[in-house]
Amino acid sequence: MFGGLPALLRRVREDLAAMAITAQLAVAATPLAALWLARSAADALCTDLPATRAALAAVPLTALQLPPPLARRIEGCGLRRIGDLLALPRASLGLRLGKPFVIDLARALGEIADPQAYFVFPERFEQGLELPAPVDAAPVLLFAARRLIAALAGWLAARNGAVREIECLIDHGHGLITAMPLAFSAPVHSAERIERVFRQRLDRLVLTAPALALRLRVQEAQPREERSHALFDGGGQRHEALADLMDRLGARLGPRAVQGLACHADHRPELASRADPEAPAGKLPAPAGLPRPLWLVDPPEALREARGRPQREGPLTLLAGPERIESGWWDGGDARRDYFVAIDGAGRWLWLFRDPRPPGGWYLHGWFA
Repeated sequence: MFGGLPALLRRVREDLAAMAITAQLAVAATPLAALWLARSAADALCTDLPATRAALAAVPLTALQLPPPLARRIEGCGLRRIGDLLALPRASLGLRLGKPFVIDLARALGEIADPQAYFVFPERFEQGLELPAPVDAAPVLLFAARRLIAALAGWLAARNGAVREIECLIDHGHGLITAMPLAFSAPVHSAERIERVFRQRLDRLVLTAPALALRLRVQEAQPREERSHALFDGGGQRHEALADLMDRLGARLGPRAVQGLACHADHRPELASRADPEAPAGKLPAPAGLPRPLWLVDPPEALREARGRPQREGPLTLLAGPERIESGWWDGGDARRDYFVAIDGAGRWLWLFRDPRPPGGWYLHGWFA
């Protein structure tokens, strides 16, 4: 399933290294045997019961971390390794060392079942890290943050979840906390994407005092939505790449610089959409009717008129229209306009309107891409 035992162990070591965790690995046919072998630093890879029993024989009894009274009793008998125990009659061991110890030994040897309780991941993620030394420059915090980001990515992978908001708390001591929220245009689960946005935010952050600790917190995760990928042109990755770009721009320029758009029930073009942090970035509303430009001119630019035709660096050619938009009489923003699609002498496409009310006139309201 993981490409074989060597590949699985390599992935485990890489994940541990990413979180700066020092660990001793061991593989055995039973969970308890693997724990004892790991404690003894045997670096054993035992994939069956005979190999497990052979490796356990050399494990010192200190690796079992027995209660002090039991450990002293065993030491008084001159027993030093598990192999010394295996050489003795099992019934006699039970009388002298107690039945629970003999049961644990049987579990480690695979003689009886050793069921394990499943680890249950918490519903919320919150993990902190105390820095080895005070940090004065915010970008330096990225090195420590990688451990927390790797842990967060593992938590999301186990829950098959993704997040749109992450709360980062920088502790300066004496009750002084700097909150640095991270917001994403679309739900994310990748450690690489989270780290890129984190780096951009740290580059803009000025610490008011040396940082002593770092904490990441996620209030809510949502189910991950898998997306179909294109077979040949890689089009399935374009949406994720665009969302990643939006997140990095938002982290560098500020949360209000890059926002999604949400449709708003209004026929006036300048009011037909509104900035919405919850709307997917890069996803524009698509009103019905004639084409709408992506770029609106605010306020509309008044144009010259010659012989009843609009002029802008020369005459403009009307290609489509008119489309009457009449709205806003109820809120004081009464608009009555006749819209046209036009093209100028340089081949650029424009969106114009003519105001039919006196004194009238032509106006440039948008540019087509």
